Amino acid sequence: MDKSVKTELEAAAFRRLIAHLQNHTEVQNIDLMIQAGFCRNCLAKWLAASAIEQDVTLDYEDARELVYGMTYSEWKDKYQLKATPEQLAAYEQRQKNKSDTDSI
Repeated sequence: MDKSVKTELEAAAFRRLIAHLQNHTEVQNIDLMIQAGFCRNCLAKWLAASAIEQDVTLDYEDARELVYGMTYSEWKDKYQLKATPEQLAAYEQRQKNKSDTDSI
């Protein structure tokens, strides 16, 4: 597969992922972290890091706005729920398991 075609396909898939997350605001970031090990904020960090690699100006807050489709504070006010004790425990366990496997 041609490199430019591969890049375009990857970009299209990423745009669909962003649109999917923007349309599914009921999915909380902590649930994404527990199940997948990343969340919307991680995507924004990856975008900002990629911008630096490409010598493009895109700071973290602007990247979050691209991912969330609005400012992060607006998204939090509209959609973010307080994490339950069960979610926090699951997140902590995931972080512990991640740390355990990092040393292997």
